[in-house]
Amino acid sequence: MLDSADFSLLGSTDPALNRVLSSIASICADIKDRIAGAAHVGELGLAGQDNVQGEAQKALDVIANDLFVESLLAHPDVAGLASEEMDDALWAEHDGGELLVVFDPLDGSSNIDVNVSVGSIFSILRVPANSTHDAAAFLQRGRDQLAAGYAVYGPATQLVLSTGSGTVGFSWHTGQQKFAPVTSQYRLSQAANEYAINASNQRYWDAPIQQYIADCNLGETGPRGKNFNMRWVASMVAEIHRILTRGGVFLYPHDSRMPEGHGKLRLLYEANPMAMLIEQAGGDSSTGIQKIMDIEPTALHQRVPVITGACEEVTKVESMYRQGS
Repeated sequence: MLDSADFSLLGSTDPALNRVLSSIASICADIKDRIAGAAHVGELGLAGQDNVQGEAQKALDVIANDLFVESLLAHPDVAGLASEEMDDALWAEHDGGELLVVFDPLDGSSNIDVNVSVGSIFSILRVPANSTHDAAAFLQRGRDQLAAGYAVYGPATQLVLSTGSGTVGFSWHTGQQKFAPVTSQYRLSQAANEYAINASNQRYWDAPIQQYIADCNLGETGPRGKNFNMRWVASMVAEIHRILTRGGVFLYPHDSRMPEGHGKLRLLYEANPMAMLIEQAGGDSSTGIQKIMDIEPTALHQRVPVITGACEEVTKVESMYRQGS
C-alpha cells in the first residue's frame, strides 16, 4: 500500500516503522471499503454497546477497531497497541516487536449515517527501554512520537502522514489499488481567517475562548481587523484535513462541564498525532496553557483541550489565557 519511494518522501529510513505504516495503510483501505458498503450489508447504526468513554458505539466503530487489532497484534514489529474503543492496552503474544501503536479507529462516527466524512487517527511510539507490559509504556509525550497520521474517508480517501520530516499527503488510486502521493509537503500559513468550533457549547466556554470567538465574529470592524468564516463538521479528521489544505484553526476547548484542565479529545489517540501533523506542517498546537506535545500523559484515555492550526491564532488564544480574558 506504500512503497520505498513513499518512505523516501516521508524521510523515514526505519524499516520496522515503514512496515507498520504500510500495514496501517492497508487497514485504512479495508475500512474505506467497509464504510462504502455498510448500507448494503446492515453495518450502519448503533452496535448496541458503549465504549470505555461511555459513548454509544456505531457498528462501524467496532468493525474498524477489530481490523486494526487483528492486523497489528499479528504484526512482527508491533509489541502492543491501545485503542480509544478499548479499556486496556493489548500486547502481542510474539516477542521482538519494538513499536507501539495507539489509534482512534473511526473518528467522527456520528457522521456515518448521514454520509459525511469520517476518519482514522493513529500514532506510533517506540517501546521504552526496560518496559513491562502495562499501560505505562504508552504514556509518552507527543514529542516522542515516531510517526503520526490519519485517513479521511470522504469523496476521496486520503492518508496524511508524518515521520518527523514534514507532513505528506497520499490519495487512494483505484487503478493502482494503492495510496499514491498527492502533496509532497503541507505548509500552513501563519495567519488564518477561518476557525472551527462547536458553537453550541459557547455558554460553557472559558472566558478567554468566549472573548477570542467574539473578537473573530466582529470581523474587520473589530479588534482582529479582518473577517472570519466558521466551519464545524464534528469530525476531527475532516476539520484538520481542511486546515492542512487551506488554513485555519481548530478549537475544542475546556468548558465548565469538564474537570479543571480537561477537555473532550483524547491526548494519545487524537491530540498528540494531530499536533505532530500540524506542527510538521508549520502550525502550532496548545491547550491554551501548555503545548500539547509537551504534556506528560498520566492515563491511557486522558482528555485535553485542543487549539491547533495557524500559529498566529494559537498564539492569540494562549495570550488571552495568560491575560485571563
